[in-house]
Amino acid sequence: MTRDRSRSFRFELGFRCGKKLPEQKSREAKAAEKFGTMFGISSLGTVSVEEIGSTISAPKLFQLYFHKDRGLTNSMIERCIAANFDVLALTVDTITGGNRERDLRTGFTSPPRLTLKSLLSFALHPRWAVNYFTHEKFELPQLKDYVKEGSNVSVSVGDYFSTMLDQSMNWQDAESVRKKWGKQFCLKGIMSVADAKRAVDIGATAIMVSNHGGRQLDGSRSPFDQLAEIVDSVADRIDVICDGGITRGTHVLKALSVGAKACSGGRFYLDALAAAGQAGVERTLANLHAEIERDMKLMGCRSVDQLSRDNLRFR
Repeated sequence: MTRDRSRSFRFELGFRCGKKLPEQKSREAKAAEKFGTMFGISSLGTVSVEEIGSTISAPKLFQLYFHKDRGLTNSMIERCIAANFDVLALTVDTITGGNRERDLRTGFTSPPRLTLKSLLSFALHPRWAVNYFTHEKFELPQLKDYVKEGSNVSVSVGDYFSTMLDQSMNWQDAESVRKKWGKQFCLKGIMSVADAKRAVDIGATAIMVSNHGGRQLDGSRSPFDQLAEIVDSVADRIDVICDGGITRGTHVLKALSVGAKACSGGRFYLDALAAAGQAGVERTLANLHAEIERDMKLMGCRSVDQLSRDNLRFR
Protein backbone atom coordinates (compact mmCIF):
# COMPACT_ATOMS: atom_id res chain seq x y z
CA MET A 1 0.00 0.00 0.00
CA THR A 2 1.08 3.58 -0.47
CA ARG A 3 3.28 5.13 2.18
CA ASP A 4 1.77 8.53 1.41
CA ARG A 5 -0.06 9.24 4.66
CA SER A 6 -1.89 12.17 3.14
CA ARG A 7 -4.42 9.68 1.77
CA SER A 8 -6.20 8.95 5.00
CA PHE A 9 -9.34 7.12 3.99
CA ARG A 10 -10.58 4.59 1.46
CA PHE A 11 -14.11 3.97 0.23
CA GLU A 12 -15.85 0.74 -0.52
CA LEU A 13 -18.86 0.25 -2.77
CA GLY A 14 -21.21 -1.59 -0.46
CA PHE A 15 -23.91 -4.12 -1.15
CA ARG A 16 -26.58 -1.83 -2.64
CA CYS A 17 -30.17 -2.72 -3.32
CA GLY A 18 -32.12 -1.09 -6.14
CA LYS A 19 -31.58 -0.39 -9.81
CA LYS A 20 -29.25 2.13 -11.34
CA LEU A 21 -30.11 4.75 -13.91
CA PRO A 22 -27.56 4.41 -16.74
CA GLU A 23 -26.19 7.90 -16.18
CA GLN A 24 -25.80 7.27 -12.44
CA LYS A 25 -23.40 4.35 -12.67
CA SER A 26 -20.07 4.81 -10.90
CA ARG A 27 -21.08 8.09 -9.28
CA GLU A 28 -19.72 6.92 -5.93
CA ALA A 29 -16.38 6.27 -7.61
CA LYS A 30 -16.46 9.63 -9.38
CA ALA A 31 -16.93 11.37 -6.03
CA ALA A 32 -13.89 9.55 -4.64
CA GLU A 33 -11.93 10.45 -7.78
CA LYS A 34 -12.82 14.11 -7.35
CA PHE A 35 -11.36 14.09 -3.84
CA GLY A 36 -8.27 12.07 -4.74
CA THR A 37 -8.97 9.17 -2.43
CA MET A 38 -8.88 5.45 -3.09
CA PHE A 39 -12.14 3.77 -4.07
CA GLY A 40 -13.04 0.16 -3.36
CA ILE A 41 -15.62 -2.13 -4.94
CA SER A 42 -16.78 -5.42 -3.48
CA SER A 43 -17.31 -8.82 -5.09
CA LEU A 44 -20.96 -8.09 -4.34
CA GLY A 45 -20.85 -4.62 -5.86
CA THR A 46 -23.50 -3.50 -8.36
CA VAL A 47 -21.07 -1.97 -10.88
CA SER A 48 -18.57 -4.06 -12.83
CA VAL A 49 -14.83 -3.80 -12.32
CA GLU A 50 -14.52 -3.18 -16.07
CA GLU A 51 -16.70 -0.08 -15.85
CA ILE A 52 -14.81 1.23 -12.83
CA GLY A 53 -11.48 0.50 -14.46
CA SER A 54 -12.36 2.28 -17.71
CA THR A 55 -13.93 5.40 -16.17
CA ILE A 56 -12.09 6.07 -12.89
CA SER A 57 -8.47 7.25 -12.70
CA ALA A 58 -8.24 7.30 -8.88
CA PRO A 59 -6.52 4.38 -7.11
CA LYS A 60 -8.85 1.36 -7.09
CA LEU A 61 -9.23 -1.49 -4.61
CA PHE A 62 -11.19 -4.72 -5.05
CA GLN A 63 -12.60 -6.47 -1.99
CA LEU A 64 -12.51 -10.19 -2.77
CA TYR A 65 -14.77 -12.78 -1.16
CA PHE A 66 -13.27 -16.27 -1.43
CA HIS A 67 -15.96 -18.48 -3.03
CA LYS A 68 -16.38 -22.24 -3.07
CA ASP A 69 -16.39 -21.92 -6.84
CA ARG A 70 -12.68 -21.41 -7.43
CA GLY A 71 -13.41 -20.56 -11.05
CA LEU A 72 -15.44 -17.57 -9.84
CA THR A 73 -12.73 -16.48 -7.41
CA ASN A 74 -10.03 -16.75 -10.08
CA SER A 75 -12.23 -14.96 -12.61
CA MET A 76 -12.64 -11.94 -10.32
CA ILE A 77 -8.88 -11.75 -9.75
CA GLU A 78 -8.17 -11.96 -13.47
CA ARG A 79 -10.81 -9.33 -14.29
CA CYS A 80 -9.28 -6.95 -11.74
CA ILE A 81 -5.84 -7.44 -13.25
CA ALA A 82 -7.24 -6.70 -16.72
CA ALA A 83 -9.12 -3.64 -15.40
CA ASN A 84 -5.86 -2.33 -13.88
CA PHE A 85 -6.99 -2.28 -10.26
CA ASP A 86 -4.25 -1.29 -7.83
CA VAL A 87 -5.03 -3.30 -4.70
CA LEU A 88 -6.74 -6.59 -3.87
CA ALA A 89 -8.19 -6.96 -0.36
CA LEU A 90 -9.10 -10.51 0.62
CA THR A 91 -11.88 -10.57 3.23
CA VAL A 92 -11.04 -13.12 5.94
CA ASP A 93 -13.85 -12.65 8.48
CA THR A 94 -16.90 -13.83 6.52
CA ILE A 95 -16.52 -17.56 5.95
CA THR A 96 -20.06 -17.68 7.29
CA GLY A 97 -22.73 -15.01 7.66
CA GLY A 98 -23.17 -13.25 10.96
CA ASN A 99 -26.54 -13.14 12.72
CA ARG A 100 -27.75 -9.98 11.00
CA GLU A 101 -30.84 -9.46 13.09
CA ARG A 102 -31.90 -6.31 11.23
CA ASP A 103 -31.94 -8.22 7.94
CA LEU A 104 -33.98 -10.97 9.56
CA ARG A 105 -36.42 -8.38 10.88
CA THR A 106 -36.78 -6.40 7.65
CA GLY A 107 -36.56 -9.37 5.28
CA PHE A 108 -33.81 -7.68 3.25
CA THR A 109 -32.64 -9.73 0.27
CA SER A 110 -30.82 -9.16 -2.99
CA PRO A 111 -32.70 -8.65 -5.22
CA PRO A 112 -35.73 -7.64 -3.13
CA ARG A 113 -38.16 -10.50 -2.58
CA LEU A 114 -41.75 -9.55 -3.34
CA THR A 115 -43.77 -10.11 -0.18
CA LEU A 116 -46.73 -8.34 1.37
CA LYS A 117 -44.30 -6.34 3.50
CA SER A 118 -42.04 -5.37 0.58
CA LEU A 119 -45.02 -4.51 -1.60
CA LEU A 120 -46.25 -2.18 1.15
CA SER A 121 -42.80 -0.58 1.21
CA PHE A 122 -42.95 -0.12 -2.58
CA ALA A 123 -46.35 1.54 -2.20
CA LEU A 124 -45.05 3.90 0.50
CA HIS A 125 -42.00 4.85 -1.60
CA PRO A 126 -43.44 5.31 -5.10
CA ARG A 127 -40.47 7.19 -6.55
CA TRP A 128 -38.07 4.39 -5.57
CA ALA A 129 -40.54 1.78 -6.81
CA VAL A 130 -40.89 3.45 -10.23
CA ASN A 131 -37.11 3.58 -10.52
CA TYR A 132 -36.77 -0.07 -9.56
CA PHE A 133 -39.40 -1.44 -11.94
CA THR A 134 -38.69 0.77 -14.98
CA HIS A 135 -34.90 0.87 -15.22
CA GLU A 136 -32.00 -1.49 -15.67
CA LYS A 137 -32.33 -4.87 -14.01
CA PHE A 138 -30.61 -5.27 -10.67
CA GLU A 139 -27.63 -7.62 -10.84
CA LEU A 140 -24.26 -8.34 -9.30
CA PRO A 141 -21.96 -8.19 -12.35
CA GLN A 142 -18.96 -9.82 -10.68
CA LEU A 143 -21.05 -12.91 -9.83
CA LYS A 144 -23.89 -13.24 -12.32
CA ASP A 145 -22.07 -15.46 -14.84
CA TYR A 146 -21.32 -18.04 -12.13
CA VAL A 147 -24.16 -17.93 -9.59
CA LYS A 148 -27.82 -16.97 -9.81
CA GLU A 149 -28.08 -16.00 -6.16
CA GLY A 150 -28.06 -12.25 -5.64
CA SER A 151 -28.93 -11.39 -9.24
CA ASN A 152 -31.76 -13.72 -10.30
CA VAL A 153 -32.48 -15.57 -7.06
CA SER A 154 -33.28 -13.54 -3.94
CA VAL A 155 -30.96 -14.21 -1.02
CA SER A 156 -29.98 -12.42 2.17
CA VAL A 157 -26.39 -11.30 2.63
CA GLY A 158 -25.96 -13.67 5.59
CA ASP A 159 -27.30 -16.65 3.65
CA TYR A 160 -25.10 -15.81 0.67
CA PHE A 161 -21.99 -15.75 2.84
CA SER A 162 -22.96 -19.00 4.58
CA THR A 163 -23.71 -20.96 1.40
CA MET A 164 -21.46 -19.51 -1.31
CA LEU A 165 -18.19 -18.72 0.45
CA ASP A 166 -15.52 -21.32 1.15
CA GLN A 167 -15.50 -22.05 4.87
CA SER A 168 -12.30 -24.07 4.50
CA MET A 169 -10.24 -21.06 3.38
CA ASN A 170 -6.85 -21.07 5.10
CA TRP A 171 -3.52 -19.26 5.10
CA GLN A 172 -2.26 -21.28 2.13
CA ASP A 173 -5.29 -20.15 0.12
CA ALA A 174 -4.62 -16.53 1.06
CA GLU A 175 -1.00 -16.85 -0.03
CA SER A 176 -2.09 -18.42 -3.33
CA VAL A 177 -4.42 -15.47 -3.98
CA ARG A 178 -1.55 -13.08 -3.27
CA LYS A 179 0.71 -14.86 -5.74
CA LYS A 180 -1.95 -14.95 -8.44
CA TRP A 181 -2.68 -11.26 -7.90
CA GLY A 182 0.94 -10.12 -7.90
CA LYS A 183 0.32 -6.53 -6.79
CA GLN A 184 -0.42 -4.74 -3.52
CA PHE A 185 -2.28 -7.26 -1.35
CA CYS A 186 -4.32 -6.64 1.78
CA LEU A 187 -6.09 -8.90 4.28
CA LYS A 188 -9.35 -7.38 5.53
CA GLY A 189 -10.68 -8.52 8.89
CA ILE A 190 -7.49 -8.93 10.93
CA MET A 191 -8.21 -8.50 14.66
CA SER A 192 -5.22 -10.05 16.46
CA VAL A 193 -1.46 -9.65 16.68
CA ALA A 194 -0.96 -13.30 15.75
CA ASP A 195 -2.93 -12.97 12.53
CA ALA A 196 -1.22 -9.68 11.71
CA LYS A 197 2.14 -11.45 11.94
CA ARG A 198 0.90 -14.29 9.73
CA ALA A 199 -0.20 -11.70 7.16
CA VAL A 200 3.37 -10.42 7.06
CA ASP A 201 4.66 -13.98 6.68
CA ILE A 202 2.56 -14.69 3.57
CA GLY A 203 3.70 -11.47 1.89
CA ALA A 204 0.69 -9.20 2.39
CA THR A 205 1.56 -5.52 2.03
CA ALA A 206 -1.33 -4.26 4.17
CA ILE A 207 -3.96 -5.35 6.66
CA MET A 208 -7.32 -3.85 7.58
CA VAL A 209 -8.01 -4.06 11.28
CA SER A 210 -11.75 -4.66 10.99
CA ASN A 211 -14.70 -6.41 12.62
CA HIS A 212 -16.82 -6.04 9.46
CA GLY A 213 -18.80 -3.14 10.85
CA GLY A 214 -19.77 -5.12 13.94
CA ARG A 215 -22.02 -7.35 11.81
CA GLN A 216 -20.18 -10.65 12.19
CA LEU A 217 -18.97 -11.77 15.63
CA ASP A 218 -21.26 -10.53 18.39
CA GLY A 219 -19.26 -9.04 21.26
CA SER A 220 -16.13 -8.46 19.18
CA ARG A 221 -13.82 -5.65 20.22
CA SER A 222 -13.82 -2.55 18.06
CA PRO A 223 -10.99 -2.17 15.50
CA PHE A 224 -9.70 0.93 17.32
CA ASP A 225 -9.32 -1.06 20.55
CA GLN A 226 -7.09 -3.54 18.72
CA LEU A 227 -5.15 -0.96 16.76
CA ALA A 228 -2.29 -0.04 19.11
CA GLU A 229 -1.11 -3.58 19.83
CA ILE A 230 -1.24 -4.53 16.14
CA VAL A 231 0.58 -1.36 15.08
CA ASP A 232 3.28 -2.02 17.70
CA SER A 233 3.80 -5.57 16.44
CA VAL A 234 3.86 -5.17 12.63
CA ALA A 235 3.63 -1.53 11.48
CA ASP A 236 7.35 -1.46 10.63
CA ARG A 237 6.77 -4.27 8.10
CA ILE A 238 3.24 -3.77 6.76
CA ASP A 239 0.70 -0.96 6.32
CA VAL A 240 -2.05 -1.01 8.94
CA ILE A 241 -5.50 0.38 8.03
CA CYS A 242 -8.21 1.08 10.58
CA ASP A 243 -11.57 -0.03 9.16
CA GLY A 244 -14.92 0.56 10.82
CA GLY A 245 -16.58 3.29 12.85
CA ILE A 246 -14.91 6.07 10.85
CA THR A 247 -17.55 8.80 10.54
CA ARG A 248 -15.77 12.01 11.55
CA GLY A 249 -12.46 13.75 10.93
CA THR A 250 -11.46 13.24 14.55
CA HIS A 251 -11.84 9.47 14.11
CA VAL A 252 -9.30 9.58 11.28
CA LEU A 253 -6.91 11.70 13.34
CA LYS A 254 -7.14 9.37 16.34
CA ALA A 255 -6.39 6.31 14.22
CA LEU A 256 -3.44 8.01 12.52
CA SER A 257 -2.19 9.16 15.92
CA VAL A 258 -2.14 5.54 17.12
CA GLY A 259 -0.06 4.62 14.07
CA ALA A 260 -2.44 3.54 11.33
CA LYS A 261 -1.37 4.45 7.81
CA ALA A 262 -4.94 5.03 6.62
CA CYS A 263 -8.61 4.67 7.50
CA SER A 264 -11.38 2.93 5.63
CA GLY A 265 -15.08 3.78 5.53
CA GLY A 266 -18.18 2.52 3.79
CA ARG A 267 -21.38 2.83 5.77
CA PHE A 268 -20.93 6.51 6.60
CA TYR A 269 -21.01 7.54 2.94
CA LEU A 270 -23.67 5.08 1.80
CA ASP A 271 -26.29 7.00 3.76
CA ALA A 272 -25.32 10.13 1.82
CA LEU A 273 -25.40 8.18 -1.44
CA ALA A 274 -28.90 6.90 -0.74
CA ALA A 275 -30.12 10.39 0.16
CA ALA A 276 -28.53 12.50 -2.57
CA GLY A 277 -26.46 10.41 -4.99
CA GLN A 278 -23.04 11.66 -6.07
CA ALA A 279 -23.72 15.11 -4.63
CA GLY A 280 -24.39 13.54 -1.25
CA VAL A 281 -21.12 11.58 -1.31
CA GLU A 282 -19.22 14.69 -2.35
CA ARG A 283 -20.79 16.63 0.52
CA THR A 284 -19.77 13.90 2.95
CA LEU A 285 -16.19 13.85 1.66
CA ALA A 286 -16.00 17.64 1.77
CA ASN A 287 -17.22 17.62 5.39
CA LEU A 288 -14.68 14.95 6.32
CA HIS A 289 -11.85 16.83 4.61
CA ALA A 290 -12.84 20.08 6.33
CA GLU A 291 -13.04 18.36 9.73
CA ILE A 292 -9.58 16.82 9.35
CA GLU A 293 -8.01 20.12 8.28
CA ARG A 294 -9.78 22.21 10.93
CA ASP A 295 -9.06 19.77 13.74
CA MET A 296 -5.38 19.50 12.79
CA LYS A 297 -5.12 23.30 12.98
CA LEU A 298 -6.74 23.24 16.40
CA MET A 299 -4.24 20.55 17.47
CA GLY A 300 -1.33 22.62 16.17
CA CYS A 301 -0.36 20.02 13.54
CA ARG A 302 0.78 21.09 10.07
CA SER A 303 0.99 17.56 8.61
CA VAL A 304 -0.17 14.06 9.50
CA ASP A 305 3.45 13.14 10.25
CA GLN A 306 3.12 15.24 13.40
CA LEU A 307 0.30 13.07 14.73
CA SER A 308 1.37 10.77 17.55
CA ARG A 309 0.05 9.04 20.66
CA ASP A 310 0.96 12.12 22.64
CA ASN A 311 -2.34 13.48 21.30
CA LEU A 312 -4.33 10.70 22.97
CA ARG A 313 -5.51 9.81 26.43
CA PHE A 314 -6.82 6.29 26.98
CA ARG A 315 -9.44 5.64 29.60
